[in-house]
Amino acid sequence: MSGHNKWSKIKFTKAAADAKKGKIFARYSHEITLAAKSGGGDVDTNPRLRAAIEGAKAVSMPKENIDRAVKKGTGELQGATIQEVTYEGYGPAGTAIIVEVATDNTNRCSSEIRTIFSRNGGNMGTPGSVAYQFDRKGEVRIVDEALNEDSATELALDCGADDVEAGENDGEWVFTCAPTDLQTVQEALGSAGKNVTGIKLISVAQNTTEITDVETAQKVMKLYDLLDDYDDTMNVFTNFEIPDEILEQLS
Repeated sequence: MSGHNKWSKIKFTKAAADAKKGKIFARYSHEITLAAKSGGGDVDTNPRLRAAIEGAKAVSMPKENIDRAVKKGTGELQGATIQEVTYEGYGPAGTAIIVEVATDNTNRCSSEIRTIFSRNGGNMGTPGSVAYQFDRKGEVRIVDEALNEDSATELALDCGADDVEAGENDGEWVFTCAPTDLQTVQEALGSAGKNVTGIKLISVAQNTTEITDVETAQKVMKLYDLLDDYDDTMNVFTNFEIPDEILEQLS
């Protein structure tokens, strides 16, 4: 079982910034809509929707926003069709990047993502150009401030997860598993009385590219931030790793 993620400082800072901008609400809205579209509007039979709604509640998203997002997904409310699209590309120092978006205009989104890559030392690739460097995994997030590393590890083993680590927020724990085990792990954690706040598929780099100088770190982080801040972005996965001493100089 792994320990604290080196990305935690970055993710925590960005999570706080996103919340201030309301962007996190938009992401949950998209996720709820997509979950309802793919699995229906009943949280009892749609674990993805149930987790999305629990996550939205955890960040104090208004109930009317949640209800509206569900109805968009089930077709009860008219609106533009939201599609899930994945883009792949390379950043500075040959770093590999996967960007998952939810958009109502794929042509506009593709053009704008390509521009972000090209103007910031990267280039967008064709489908499959970098995906082979990543493994697809399931991720389940819970909040339980009573857990420590030992008890979280024991819980992960009991629930069938492959790994667990502390999340970015206080009391948060992140469990990873095979994609096919995602629902099983989520249900097992729920049965254990845990508050599941997120469930999704993620891409984990098979090997990392370590960034050892501040200038390159600034470039890769700028590209990462721009892609992550893009209005339609849901997730950004990358294979670069920045040592703590370099991160401190960036901050």
